[in-house]
Amino acid sequence: MPLKGRHWIAFWLVALLAALWLVIARQTAALNAARELTSLREERAALEGRRADLDRRVRTAQSRSVLLPRARRQGLRLPADTEIILIPTPTEPPHPPQPSDRPH
Repeated sequence: MPLKGRHWIAFWLVALLAALWLVIARQTAALNAARELTSLREERAALEGRRADLDRRVRTAQSRSVLLPRARRQGLRLPADTEIILIPTPTEPPHPPQPSDRPH
């Protein structure tokens, strides 16, 4: 039985409604993703600010003005220039032992 005019109209109406529903669902998902992205950007900015603060605090804690008083309370002192020994690093890495170099 061939489809009559009203069946075609119903079919196209259902197809149109399905397409419109897909567009609305896609736009809703995009809006949710945009909100999440905004939230993540704000969180990242806050974390970067916290990192900058922590970096500043680490630099301050590593400064001589902080370390010297703490070291003196522990009974430590700064070494004299003659007490500092510079140990040179080897220029070539050590060679792994060869099978013939092993003791028998």
